[in-house]
Amino acid sequence: MVGRAQVPAPPAGGPVEAGSPKPAAAPPAGSPAAAAPPAGSPAPAALPPEVVLNHAGDDAHPAAPNLVSVGTGDGERAGFGVPGTISTDALRDWAADRPSRLADIVSTGAPRMGIRDRLRGRTNLLIMGLVGLLAVGLATGTMMLTSGGIKRERASGAPVSGSPAATSAPTPSAPAATPAAAAGAGSDETISMSATGDIIMGAAPNGLPPADGKDFFVAVKDALAADLQMGNLEQPLTNATGVTKCPPPASAVPGSPPPKVTCFAFRSPPSYAAVLRDAGFKVLNLANNHAYDFGPDGNRQTRAALESAGLHHTGAPGQITVVEVKGVKVAVVGFSSYSWSQSVTDVEAGAALVRQAKTRADLVVVQMHVGAEGADRTHVRPGTEMYLGENRGDSIRFAHAVVDAGADLVVGHGPHVMRGMEFYRGRLIAYSLGNFSGYKALGYTGVVGVGGVLKVTLRKDGSYVQGALAPTRMVAPGLPAMDPARQALSLVRSLSEADLPGTGVRVGEDGSVSPR
Repeated sequence: MVGRAQVPAPPAGGPVEAGSPKPAAAPPAGSPAAAAPPAGSPAPAALPPEVVLNHAGDDAHPAAPNLVSVGTGDGERAGFGVPGTISTDALRDWAADRPSRLADIVSTGAPRMGIRDRLRGRTNLLIMGLVGLLAVGLATGTMMLTSGGIKRERASGAPVSGSPAATSAPTPSAPAATPAAAAGAGSDETISMSATGDIIMGAAPNGLPPADGKDFFVAVKDALAADLQMGNLEQPLTNATGVTKCPPPASAVPGSPPPKVTCFAFRSPPSYAAVLRDAGFKVLNLANNHAYDFGPDGNRQTRAALESAGLHHTGAPGQITVVEVKGVKVAVVGFSSYSWSQSVTDVEAGAALVRQAKTRADLVVVQMHVGAEGADRTHVRPGTEMYLGENRGDSIRFAHAVVDAGADLVVGHGPHVMRGMEFYRGRLIAYSLGNFSGYKALGYTGVVGVGGVLKVTLRKDGSYVQGALAPTRMVAPGLPAMDPARQALSLVRSLSEADLPGTGVRVGEDGSVSPR
């Protein structure tokens, strides 16, 4: 049978979203608010270094503060008639007629200057002019840099380092982050993962594929490709052990119908671990009802075969399998309702194991083999599911509990049919991915023949980037193949809407899987 929390809002200090309140405009020069504070009053608070007082222009084009330039023209001839020039005679006469503080700094009774003094005065004016021009140039350059930075920020959509948008906290009016847009919530490192439903590669000794299964997954290999490939191995890889969970049926009473078969046991040779490896699989879940079809020795042979092929397995009681992918540690934990696996029916113990796994890895993936089986079991409902007298667990309660405990992705399988998917607290839960392959072991027509490869991309912090469902089907006699009718897409779409209102996923025509 074929996983976390609501995406947190961007942390303080994140970029200001469109629609945030603009800062109040500075008061015009000369207004009361712009006047200098009275003597002895506390000094105004210093502005942050990135804030530029701006009395002209707009947000996109900040203007430099007003500057007074000093001209270099001949003041005595031009008087005040030439912009940027100052006549010393006119200034002296103006100051004499208007006693003020200027009278203390401008001499009105001094004799007229000689030629040398006039040259010295003009030299001083020239120096003042050069200083003024330098100030204008510096201010203009600052203005251009500031304006250019903001233009670049708006054009790219990303805040420029040092700009107010790069240091301001988001405002309440900013739109809520979705799982697919939570880039600011954690690391930019991402990995892709793919997962399948039930995998049965044959029924030894007489129901095995040709060429020892060499081309078993060739038709779906591209769909499986991911940084980390996972599958639910629904059979042991073992030689005959002399033990089977399905004893031969009792001889039928003459004239009576043959007994209904309700027990199934499947195995493939240990060498088929190489078939899984060559298809790109890295982690196989063994927490399911067929792991002990041929007893403890069959399970031991299966684990040994996988390990010899360089593959990882998970699902034993207390087992936490950690693999490292592109520098990201991923813990995979398997659950089912059987004694040889971590229990899916003990919800509290399952959550505790996930919390433990979270201390060992960056990401936690839960594989849960849960739910009743059959073509009529496509719907997921709250509550315990029973099948053949067995408690097959409460899918929704268990999945929510492990996400609460820290799981970043939950992959379900077991009912042998596809079920709906949902986002719970920002983490994806796929309640069942159906049958992926069942060579000479499973029915392959109708809804039980419909399956899919789930592929998701997560960040190192567990946030969801993107996902897709590649629709597959089984073709006679149970080989995996891509489905040109794309049945899994419409099936999962309708089931998610019907069974998981409000949280069910959106399945695009292209197979994309996203929150509503």
